[in-house]
Amino acid sequence: MIDTQALLAVAKKAILSESESIAALVNYLDDDFTDSVNTIYEAQGRTIITGIGKSALIAAKIVATLNSTGTPSIFLHAGEAIHGDLGMVQPGDVVICISKSGNSPEIKALVPLLKRGGNVLIGMTANKNSFLGKQSNLVLHAYVEQEACPLNLAPTNSTTAQLVLGDALAVCLMELRGFTAEDFAKYHPGGALGKKLLLHVGDMLDATHKPMVQPGDSVKVAIHEISAKRLGVTAVVDNGTVTGVITDGDVRRMLNDRDNIAGITAADVMTRNPKTITSAHMVVDAFNIMENHAITQLVVIDNGEYKGILHLHDILKEGIV
Repeated sequence: MIDTQALLAVAKKAILSESESIAALVNYLDDDFTDSVNTIYEAQGRTIITGIGKSALIAAKIVATLNSTGTPSIFLHAGEAIHGDLGMVQPGDVVICISKSGNSPEIKALVPLLKRGGNVLIGMTANKNSFLGKQSNLVLHAYVEQEACPLNLAPTNSTTAQLVLGDALAVCLMELRGFTAEDFAKYHPGGALGKKLLLHVGDMLDATHKPMVQPGDSVKVAIHEISAKRLGVTAVVDNGTVTGVITDGDVRRMLNDRDNIAGITAADVMTRNPKTITSAHMVVDAFNIMENHAITQLVVIDNGEYKGILHLHDILKEGIV
């Protein structure tokens, strides 16, 4: 059995080998790369990405990245293409074919069929002089000196290089499209990411639990309101305007300072000028305010009208942070 240090040495060697291969890719970027970006950007159709073996797996990931960043893309498995799936390639589509060697039998069979429809063919290969390299309209040079595999056989550095070139294409296309966080959110509406980018404060407010007392109400009334609405706080509202808040912490401090609470009103206990936010703000903005001020609730006010209380627990329950 190889000892721990020896295993770590092997792992470090593999990681360094891949990182060096990726760093060297910048030396192979040329006009074909920028022409590829512009061709995809200006295309009337979609971007079809195909490959075989490990390159097919990389192709599928690049398709996912492009789709999520505003470039409509479809994965086409090179092995299935010649058995009917070639029909997904339509006029106006740009085709990216990925193959390290550029000479595999499947690629040699597929490339002439792809070119038959007049689609622009972009080859991504380590060998520009391969069949794929020579037949492509544009070539993305995914060259690596060797694989991280000790036998120099298993696709490791080469597939990472393909993946990185795909990411570079996606990032450049995002720049061309002026792709924003709001655009990103449209393609990621589910999960924590979508909620973080899309959910507004107003989306989370429960109008049926809007704790509220008047300045002249007794502390007992305020405590009852805090308990009933179960938000740990109540707003103090005078003629429709929020003048302060009373938190359960305010109540505890008041009880510590006084033996007799008779005659004490909400106005005597409340914290004036509470932190507020509007319904239109993003929930993540509300969370940042809470975090910066070490508080767990925010009063929501729209154009001077009290709308409710946003609690930190609600944000955490949604899994936004």
